Amino acid sequence: MEAGQRFEISDNQAVYLAEIAEARGERVVFRVIQEIEAEVAPVRITLCAALIKFDRFEWMIEKATELGAERIVPVETARSEKGLMEASRKRSERWARVAREGSQQARRVRAPEIAPAVRLAECLAEAADYRYFLEETTAPALLRMLPQDRTKGARVAVLLGPEGGWIDREREAAAAAEWQAASLGPHVLRAETAAVAALAILVNAWIE
Repeated sequence: MEAGQRFEISDNQAVYLAEIAEARGERVVFRVIQEIEAEVAPVRITLCAALIKFDRFEWMIEKATELGAERIVPVETARSEKGLMEASRKRSERWARVAREGSQQARRVRAPEIAPAVRLAECLAEAADYRYFLEETTAPALLRMLPQDRTKGARVAVLLGPEGGWIDREREAAAAAEWQAASLGPHVLRAETAAVAALAILVNAWIE
């Protein structure tokens, strides 16, 4: 890098056209030229994802970031491996870094928020305009469950389970909390695959 080169930079709030004023070793000073109008996300998605092994959970964070998730909530479920919720507290900084790097790669204005892990009962209180509880083959297809009139900027929460799926008590709790059961097709997907599929469906459904 050298003085005079121009880049688009972000402070996680807005995007700017900036020029390098000084570049010495690892120190680079930018001079902001102007703010660039950033595109508004068509839909605001919260991904509520059951905790799985951390290498795969990090992959999920990366891909969910690239696909436009606004918020990611790790969730402890009945079939989550023991100890993952406690261990997740030590991963918060690493997960935030994964999200930040993913947002840079995708040229997002803001990195998604990685919330602290919660138990399922707390997750079911998550507020959104539309809330979907991913099942396997017993529920209608997610695409068919989406509203006909899709308002730009609507808030959508999607909840996906762990390896081994949900237990009956969790299904009943989700139904009682008025989450809509939805499926991603006839095949059993790994958790991280389900996250990518669901987010791709939601983002594309809201694109005008």
